[in-house]
Amino acid sequence: MSHKENPAIGPLLSLLESRYAIRVLWALKDNHPQTFRLLQDSVGGITPNTLNTRIKELRAAGLLDHSSSGYAVTALGADLLKRMGDLSAFATKWSAIQAKNNA
Repeated sequence: MSHKENPAIGPLLSLLESRYAIRVLWALKDNHPQTFRLLQDSVGGITPNTLNTRIKELRAAGLLDHSSSGYAVTALGADLLKRMGDLSAFATKWSAIQAKNNA
C-alpha cells in the first residue's frame, strides 16, 4: 500500500524512523514500566537529550505514557508492538541468511 493509498502511513513511518524511536518502544514491549534511567540503559547508546526527545514525540503520538511507576506503552503502543511482533522471528531468519551469504 503506497503513501497515496493510505496517507496515515507516512507520518507513522516518519515517527518510527526517528533515531531510537523503535528501540524505545521495543524496550517497553513487555509492558513493564521503566524509569528514565532504566529505559536509557535498556535502549543502550542513547543520550539523555535524544531519549527525552523520543519520549516527547512518542507521548504526543499516543504510543507512550508516564506514571509514577515510569514509562510504559499505551494501549495504542501495545497494539503497534503486537503488530510488529513477527519482527523478532524475521530478524533471526534474516540474520542467519545474511551470515550464510557472507560466509
